[in-house]
Amino acid sequence: MRNVFKRPILSGRPTVAEIDLEALAFNYRQIRKRVPKRTGILAVVKADAYGHGALPISHKLEELGAEYLGVAISQEGVELRRGGVKAPILILGGIFPEEEEEVIRNDLTPVIFEMDSLVRLSKIAGRKRKKIKVHLKVDTGLGRLGVPFDQFPVFLKELKKVRNIEIEGILSHFSMTDREEAYSSSQWKKFQEVLAIAREAGLKSRYFHMANSANLTFFTQYSGNMVRPGIMLYGSYPSPKIEKLINLKPVLTLKTRIHFLKSVPAGTRISYGGTFSTRRESLIATLPVGYADGYSTFLSNQGEVLIRGRRAPVVGRVCMDLIMVDVTDIPGASKGDEVILIGRQGRERITADEIARKIGSISYEVLCLIGKRVPRVYR
Repeated sequence: MRNVFKRPILSGRPTVAEIDLEALAFNYRQIRKRVPKRTGILAVVKADAYGHGALPISHKLEELGAEYLGVAISQEGVELRRGGVKAPILILGGIFPEEEEEVIRNDLTPVIFEMDSLVRLSKIAGRKRKKIKVHLKVDTGLGRLGVPFDQFPVFLKELKKVRNIEIEGILSHFSMTDREEAYSSSQWKKFQEVLAIAREAGLKSRYFHMANSANLTFFTQYSGNMVRPGIMLYGSYPSPKIEKLINLKPVLTLKTRIHFLKSVPAGTRISYGGTFSTRRESLIATLPVGYADGYSTFLSNQGEVLIRGRRAPVVGRVCMDLIMVDVTDIPGASKGDEVILIGRQGRERITADEIARKIGSISYEVLCLIGKRVPRVYR
């Protein structure tokens, strides 16, 4: 495997995100078991691999046999190419004007849903005497990107006029996860109609894909011949119900150490605004992590961390660079003790899913918010 794990620039600050590549491999294999043998896997590594570090994660996924990698924007794909990634890369969010040259130069495959993009790609490909692969996206009910379902036949007629383009794939995207199977079924039916219309028009494509993490688990009959797992690769679940269906291992551990300890009397206010006041003589630990690192302010007075295998509550408002936790009930708590914000310590575990529930969000956002100034350390 290519050595892409550069040592992070460390200042001595103990706040790090530890990435377990063996957990990633475990999750990939768990997904591989759930889909038909001839169904390819497009591993989604957009948003810096959901905060895990796109380049090391992508190299590991290449090693595991991922058929395709998926990014959101062309810049993400270019960065992977510059880092030595050889696998095909699909730009899921489409491309913008004036990106075509860079996309072609870096052998990236754009998702297309507008004729203007196809025409621009065709002209540039013609000048370079190349044929450009694209995947054609149709909106079957998400209401986001894609050729509108009822306009697809007209789009195909216009497509016949465009040269230098190979339609390598046709895709869509499910709207629902663990509920309203009827809606997912109706989307799948529309997608089948799209494929039938394409065949009748003489359009052949190698791939047809629609299933993301949730749907490839709940509705395996909707897999197509390629699936697009994202969050499950990283050990989180797109729905609590999925936890009963597939066993995953969290890939990321967010950790730090106690930076400062102070004993304070009852009635002491903690952090900005004095939103927390001690009810007894208390031992308060200050941790070198805050909302600038992605630890949400919504965890003020409701978050928890793990110290010496026990839970300690976050007290007061989360600051930009620091948080305070009450360690009065943790025997022997000392300066320098390891603190787990996301991950396992002893028998206790705090997951991104748990944090998401506390702040009214989703695990995707919790992981993506972990800031760049938190070094990623790979093992």
